[in-house]
Amino acid sequence: MINKKYSEFLPSMQSAEELVAQVEGLASNIDLLKAGIENEVQRDLDVAVAEFTELKQQLERDTLVLSVLKQLQEFDTSVKECGSALLERQYVTAAQQLEKARSSLRSLESRRGFELKILKALGTELTVQTQNMIYHLGEEWQKLIVWKLPPSKGSSSLEAVVLSELHLHTVLPQDEDTAVPPVAAVLQALAVLGELHSKLKDFGHLLLQYILKPLILHPSLQPVPEEQPDVFVLRFRSQELALDESSPMEVFDKIKLVFEVLHKYLLRVPLEQPGEGRKEGRVTLAELLGELIWEELSDCLIHNCLVNSIPTNSSKLEQYKEVIESTEEFEKALKRMQFLKEDTTALLKYACNVDSHFANKKCQDVIMAARNLMTSEIHNTVKITPDSSVTLPALPDPGSGDHLKMPRPSSLLHHGTVNLGSESRLSPFTLCLPTCRISSSVQQLVELAYHTLLEATASTDLCCVQLFDCVRNIFQLFYEVVPTYHRENLQKLPQLAAIHHNNCMYIAHHLLTLGHQFRYRSTSVLSNGAATFVDLVPGFRRLGMECFLAQMRVQKGEILERLSSARNFSNMDDEENYCAANKAIKQVLHQLRRLGMVWQDVLPVNVYCKAMGALLNTALAEIVTRIAALEDISAEDADRLYSLCRIMVEEGPQVFTPLLEEDKNKKYQEEVPVYVHKWMTFKELMIILQANLQEIVDQWADGKGPLAEEFSAAEVKSLIRALFQNTERRAAALAKIK
Repeated sequence: MINKKYSEFLPSMQSAEELVAQVEGLASNIDLLKAGIENEVQRDLDVAVAEFTELKQQLERDTLVLSVLKQLQEFDTSVKECGSALLERQYVTAAQQLEKARSSLRSLESRRGFELKILKALGTELTVQTQNMIYHLGEEWQKLIVWKLPPSKGSSSLEAVVLSELHLHTVLPQDEDTAVPPVAAVLQALAVLGELHSKLKDFGHLLLQYILKPLILHPSLQPVPEEQPDVFVLRFRSQELALDESSPMEVFDKIKLVFEVLHKYLLRVPLEQPGEGRKEGRVTLAELLGELIWEELSDCLIHNCLVNSIPTNSSKLEQYKEVIESTEEFEKALKRMQFLKEDTTALLKYACNVDSHFANKKCQDVIMAARNLMTSEIHNTVKITPDSSVTLPALPDPGSGDHLKMPRPSSLLHHGTVNLGSESRLSPFTLCLPTCRISSSVQQLVELAYHTLLEATASTDLCCVQLFDCVRNIFQLFYEVVPTYHRENLQKLPQLAAIHHNNCMYIAHHLLTLGHQFRYRSTSVLSNGAATFVDLVPGFRRLGMECFLAQMRVQKGEILERLSSARNFSNMDDEENYCAANKAIKQVLHQLRRLGMVWQDVLPVNVYCKAMGALLNTALAEIVTRIAALEDISAEDADRLYSLCRIMVEEGPQVFTPLLEEDKNKKYQEEVPVYVHKWMTFKELMIILQANLQEIVDQWADGKGPLAEEFSAAEVKSLIRALFQNTERRAAALAKIK
């Protein structure tokens, strides 16, 4: 069995050994082949790669050179074609070729690491060609649009504007053989070169300065279009008008006429404007011009036309609808001519906002009028009496329930009294301002406030609130402006200080009820109690009083200064001292008489008497104090002091002349003790100067007499010691004064 298996296995093993021998032979051959490849083929491959790389770089260089040469050829071709087209006056073609040349040069300059000295020369050549092209187009532009301006350029006077003319050589010639380039070609060429914007900007500036703005500013100026065989001419003529201002409708018609003829002969030219975000890159010259001048033109129309047309009275607001409609039609016409974009509505928005503009204009006019009144002379006065009244509108009855009903406001006063009950009656002049003089400008100011509020009641809610605030601003402006503007005069001139006092009281008097009178006619915003001026009343009263009290302090200072020259009223037996005291007394009386005259018929009687009483009281109190302080008064001194005091007593009341009628002033002169607190003290001093010891003791009456009411015990004792020698009788008298 084993031999059998062995005999079967032996051939297989021999076959395997043969295969092993073959594999080893193949492996040896592979090793030899590998060694050959590594030694020979690899060396040849490296050489081939190096050659390929070199060839590739050479190809890139050749491709670049070829590209540059191609662009140089394109540049040269474009410049030559531009020159040829320019000679044939084919401006659009020339401009396009010039732009191609510029694009080629720009591409050459953008290549990094590739610089040619020729590029600088090419750039110079391109600049020369461009400037040459611009020069020719400029000449064509000047032929197309000719301005004939007045000798004095920059002048906007009517005489200068009438001499201005615009000639448009854009009318198609009748001779078709004439070699004239079409308008569109010149404009399109300018657009391609980027020069159209500057040309249009200059044209728009002249158009505004010599045509559009003059038509707005000069109502008498009229445009006169004239079409001739080969040119269109726009001239002007001046015609006399009855009115100083044109209505917006007339101005719009004139401006629209100018744009219509410009659109017909120039502005409707379509242009290619690629790359600017416009649909298909097409735009008309009108649209380009509109973008340049519309903002300035609309501002001029608003500030010099529409502003002037805004009504100054609310009753005319309804008529303003005609202006709004005309403005809308004007904008639509400009949009049809493509001068304006569809979303442009600056003029219409301004015109439609007429309520706000009316309020603004009314407020501005009112404030300006008020300020002019405040800075006018104070001394121009009018007399105010209790029965005086501002020209007021008829006001509604608050209890009637009908806020528009206007009953007669004076119906309660027909019989001269107001019935408050079964028996109680008040004078019709109760709570009225007393008779005095106020500045006529202040009276006009208050009337202005009333009429402005009346205007507010007939306006819209927004306008009503604005006008109400304007009236408040008037009075706040008065509070700030008048004391500052007239400060020097108010400090130096007593009469003006008195008039200013009256002015402030007059304004405060009206402010008390000013808001309430219009409460039931105003908008709901104000009728709830917000429409009031009562909060301003204390400020105005304080303003008037402070000014007048400052003048009173000045006058009191002058009185005391004059009395200081009286040498303390001592040693009156010396003639020089007596003359000085007498002079001081007379100066004080002269000052009081002068004040009495300048305040006469100006201040209310009660204020006049209080003011004069306070000043006279200052003089008497100073004299009493000086005499009471004397330590020694001889009999002759007492007599002379008495004579000086008698002058004051006799002439002092004469300074009370509040009224022009002399006979009516006696009443107030007799009431001097009411206004002069030291009057009785002064008379008691005169009694002491002439009395003996017993009479003085009797006047004292154990502290219950009239002397005790005016002087203290110490003051009486001091006077007794100064007047009488030291005797037993004086000691006894002094003992009784306690």
